[in-house]
Amino acid sequence: MALKITEECINCGACEPECPNQAISQGDDIYVIDAGKCTECKGQHDSPACAGVCPVDCCVA
Repeated sequence: MALKITEECINCGACEPECPNQAISQGDDIYVIDAGKCTECKGQHDSPACAGVCPVDCCVA
């Protein structure tokens, strides 16, 4: 299952460089996660890296 970024995103960009799979990119209004690339950081981190750095907690399952 992939994470998604909700409408609460403030477009800060903190999540993009944290993704080990390059699944996060700039969308029209907010950042978006490519569900085909997102592994929720399983095997790479103990928890999703994007959620760990998001200042508004908008990276959710």
